[in-house]
Amino acid sequence: MKPYPIKFTPILKERIWGGEKLIKNFKKDSIKTNIGESWEISDVKGDVSIVANGHLKGATLKELIEKYKGVFVGNKVYEKYGENFPILIKFIDAKTPLSIQVHPRNELAKERHNTFGKNEMWYVMDVENDGELIVGFNKKTDKTQYVQALDSGNILDILNVEKVKKGDTFYIPTGRVHAIGAGTVIAEIQQTSDITYRIFDYNRIEKSTGKERELHTDLALDAIDYNFYNSYKTPYETTENSSVKLVHSPYFKTNILELTQEIKIDYSSLDSFVIYMCVEGSFTIEHNQLFTNVNQGETIFLPAAIEAITLQSKNSKILEVSL
Repeated sequence: MKPYPIKFTPILKERIWGGEKLIKNFKKDSIKTNIGESWEISDVKGDVSIVANGHLKGATLKELIEKYKGVFVGNKVYEKYGENFPILIKFIDAKTPLSIQVHPRNELAKERHNTFGKNEMWYVMDVENDGELIVGFNKKTDKTQYVQALDSGNILDILNVEKVKKGDTFYIPTGRVHAIGAGTVIAEIQQTSDITYRIFDYNRIEKSTGKERELHTDLALDAIDYNFYNSYKTPYETTENSSVKLVHSPYFKTNILELTQEIKIDYSSLDSFVIYMCVEGSFTIEHNQLFTNVNQGETIFLPAAIEAITLQSKNSKILEVSL
């Protein structure tokens, strides 16, 4: 293939808790007013991404993996995952709080749903005053205590609430109870899965049914990690114009780049695709004398065959994702 930096058409998702920031701030194309998620790169069945630029425009992510295999995603990635793309890239706008939820581990997801589990990470791009996230428990608990709190309507009393600011990062392994709070915009990297067990949803009514949204109480019981952890936030320090480790897991690796000048990056020894999520400012990628502009709230995919690029920016922050 003739590789180049690829943009995919965002897949926009209406959500009961969604807002307008993805449209107004990130220029996503929709006339809706409750867009909660922009699926930037997806191989979820029924929601497979389509190329928006260049000579591959109109091709699906699935078609490109089938045709180009390791040249497109990396040989080691193709050997492990075949024609299934292993991660899902999103931007999320929570106008109101998301439901409190949990994702099943790989083995449980495979057994119940024939899909991956859903290990994920969050990077806070924007937050209104007193923004919060729920991550894990605030004390040691067990299944019995959890059920008692849920049945009595006191589930919020045993959950850990994090006050957050721009740049805060959290790794959410399967089993960890979590929720995104109101007024928060998140960049999310996760395994390719759309399996969520909803635990509590503030008694919200689904417009299409006129009933409260479905909860998955019984399914969640065996999926939850009931342990208490001293810290849930991911610590890191940025170094200007250098790629710095943010979250490295068995499912994806995410670094952060804070750019103030032009830099050259050599990916010749990396046997993987690379995804850039622009979380602040804007930047330009130069590859083979082709210049591609990327603005805040945009995502770009570098096929594994791309060995070297130049990045140009006076002020930007980029999440650099690979396997």
